[in-house]
Amino acid sequence: MAQIIDGKIVSKLVKDNIKSIIESKKISPSLAVILVGNDPASLTYVRNKTKECLEVGISPKDYHLPEDTPEEKLLELIGNLNKDDDIDGILVQLPLPKHINTNKILNAISPYKDVDGFHPENVGKLMIGTPFVEPCTPKGVIRLLEHYGISVEGKRAVVLGRSNIVGKPMAIMLLHRNATVTICHSKTKDLSEITKQADILVSAIGIPNFVKADMIKKDAVVIDVGINKVEENGKSKLVGDVDFENVKEVASYITPVPGGVGPMTRAMLLENTVNLALFRRSC
Repeated sequence: MAQIIDGKIVSKLVKDNIKSIIESKKISPSLAVILVGNDPASLTYVRNKTKECLEVGISPKDYHLPEDTPEEKLLELIGNLNKDDDIDGILVQLPLPKHINTNKILNAISPYKDVDGFHPENVGKLMIGTPFVEPCTPKGVIRLLEHYGISVEGKRAVVLGRSNIVGKPMAIMLLHRNATVTICHSKTKDLSEITKQADILVSAIGIPNFVKADMIKKDAVVIDVGINKVEENGKSKLVGDVDFENVKEVASYITPVPGGVGPMTRAMLLENTVNLALFRRSC
């Protein structure tokens, strides 16, 4: 039976530390959160982020724009926020409406206010091992592994998914910690043969209950990044990419969904905001 990796407990420790730093440094960090449109999931995410900002002492500045906002208007807003000394971090809630070029928007955010770590300059620094801002979800996964004393060095790590947001940076961060890393994706052949070699498996593919117990090496560490909404007995519920109930009988450690990686992603966003605030005040 696997030990549960509890993201709620670890995220609370992170947030308590953030609150302590803000109080001891006597700073008032601020985070601009931009939401375009009325996607229900995005609205929920923004509300949660705003709430957690206030809990630790970060001032959220919400910018809720109509669905049909022109790309030029969004770029103008970001340009103004880049120049605003009262703003320490900028977050654009994804996904954006289809008429807006996501890459153009993310690239417009100053790398020194890029709380998500998505700007090409920050991606490049992460790649060469000198990170300035690390993407929140992979950073949260690493923090969980560290908290539970799970060594990465010398281990075989398999990452399911190759997105720019999770899969690719996750692989790089594990590689920098001396894991031997394999990235799998929709074109990977003999997938289960690869996953069964993993000492550490990170799944970020967005397919509910995809990872089964017979795909897991005995005593592997299983990190489930997936958040999928499914219908069960006429009710909607959240599940991960991993068949939790069965995989936990094989793994040594496992993250639940919800309550695993999700809280850590939000905690790392807060930590990145405070770190950017401290950096800007030191310049």
